[in-house]
Amino acid sequence: MAKRKTPKAQDLRPQTITQEELKNLQTIVNAINRVQLEIGNLETKKHAMCHQVINFQAQIATLQKSFQETYGSIDININDGSITYTDDEQADKKD
Repeated sequence: MAKRKTPKAQDLRPQTITQEELKNLQTIVNAINRVQLEIGNLETKKHAMCHQVINFQAQIATLQKSFQETYGSIDININDGSITYTDDEQADKKD
């Protein structure tokens, strides 16, 4: 094989982006990372709060069972605590 007599053409395309472009790119990527981290924090809080709701619902079920044993089948007004007896409990009343 013969040696090349003319030098190989140099690639004149840029090898890096400008410092300004790099800084802009890094700023945007960092912003995305911060937002994704915050979303993760919010999802963790959401998960914990869902567990709290389940615990509160279990407490309500326990109270309802206690009320059922004490008062029978009733509806309770959550605003003033008044009791409304269901139809089968009112059967003991005289007409």
